[in-house]
Amino acid sequence: MEVIQTKAYGASASLIDSMSRLSRMDIERAAPKADEILIDVLYCGVCHSDLHQVRNDWANTVYPCIPGHEVVGKVAQVGSAVTKFKVGDTVGVGCMIDSCGQCSSCQEGEENYCEGPVSWTATYNGYMKPNGNGFNTFGGYSTNLVVKESFVLRIPDSLDIKAVAPILCAGITTYSPLRHWDVQEGDTVGIVGLGGLGHMGVQLAKAMGAQVTVITQNEDKREAALALGAHEVLIESDKKAMEAHELAFDFLLITIPDPFDITPFISLLKRNGSLVTVGLLGKYKSPLNNMELAMHRRSVAGSVIGGIAETQEVLDFCAEHSILPEVEIIAMNDINKAFSRMLDEDVRFRFVIDMQTLKDEN
Repeated sequence: MEVIQTKAYGASASLIDSMSRLSRMDIERAAPKADEILIDVLYCGVCHSDLHQVRNDWANTVYPCIPGHEVVGKVAQVGSAVTKFKVGDTVGVGCMIDSCGQCSSCQEGEENYCEGPVSWTATYNGYMKPNGNGFNTFGGYSTNLVVKESFVLRIPDSLDIKAVAPILCAGITTYSPLRHWDVQEGDTVGIVGLGGLGHMGVQLAKAMGAQVTVITQNEDKREAALALGAHEVLIESDKKAMEAHELAFDFLLITIPDPFDITPFISLLKRNGSLVTVGLLGKYKSPLNNMELAMHRRSVAGSVIGGIAETQEVLDFCAEHSILPEVEIIAMNDINKAFSRMLDEDVRFRFVIDMQTLKDEN
């Protein structure tokens, strides 16, 4: 079987600790099958999930772990049955590279909710629900990627190829709930947290015509929030301001990636308002107070990325409305510094790796 030699950065099983370090690895990828595409990776976003996965925060990491699920590159080779793409096209790959294709979710274009026994296949770390058989996949912190045509996205020509990568995770993760809960022009929307996810949520909700408020713990983020298009900034520790905003929002999107107390945010919702948490794949810090839900018929929900069709939709939406993530370009060998800076919240708002820097390594 033909294989493709690939440079990559990842964490090995021997590095499982509170802050695993990534190092250079050489891997082999199978050549594209008839329905697959070989992608020359040009840029890869650095997601907070990458940090969680490398550290085994979710107790499901399959090592060696090569992260990266915000991938942008050029088509280098196509299989004999590929019809949608040709060599030289600019393409993207998000969090998924396969799913069962048979369940109701997959049939309805929502592969991100695949109901197969292992759910969807993640771009890295194997199945979304690892089944213990050692199956693994290696992500975009690498010089190339081989992916089924049906899980490859077309990058609109008007989007800056250096900045577009985070749309493939941060963008769709915030766009999907805004669309599903039908945010309309004039709705009052609160975006809680202004990091990689939150700064995309602000721009997308504003483009949908919503009145957007950023809710943050950090006064230093006020200027950035307003520059992104927020109409107002609410500081979470300001109790009087929080009380003044009770029953103020049609929709709240919470992008905090670590356990937090959800109850103070529920009271901000209007009657029939909805709160959706993205980015947190675990328990809240304390139980919900159902009194806050029941008295105004509020709803609390969760959401995870989006299907392939919806991911293409958000790319096209961003192109139409000139929306791009704010990114800092880094070299591949600076990834460990980038992870440390993410822990210190020292990034505005997303790191993107220039993969040429890995190709140039000996």
